Amino acid sequence: MTNTGQLIAIVDDDPSVLRALKRLLGAWSYRVVTYQSSGELLAALPRERPECLIVDLQMPEMTGLELKHRLMRSGIKIPTIFITAYPEESTHQRCKSAGGVALLAKPLQDETLLAAIDVAWQQTRD
Repeated sequence: MTNTGQLIAIVDDDPSVLRALKRLLGAWSYRVVTYQSSGELLAALPRERPECLIVDLQMPEMTGLELKHRLMRSGIKIPTIFITAYPEESTHQRCKSAGGVALLAKPLQDETLLAAIDVAWQQTRD
């Protein structure tokens, strides 16, 4: 499976999560860029626009949902996969209402993450 050219941005305040996801997705030939905060991603958007966003829900300063809402208000549409250690039903509903592709529970399962990325690519093509 070759995914050269498809850029995935990952936003998580946990450096170990960023390293693990970058390594996993790099093994599948995705181009990956990582950010430790929503602010870092927002600052980088003028230079690079990812085709898929993987974002942690619980982060200081700006949560994953707040980031998604801010992007939408700015007219920036990036298919988004939310990740969390606390996958409650009410959280699923908020993510779905925000247009999220998926809400995945940490620790992430490789196959589930890759399937969600495939759904995100479909949204990008449509």
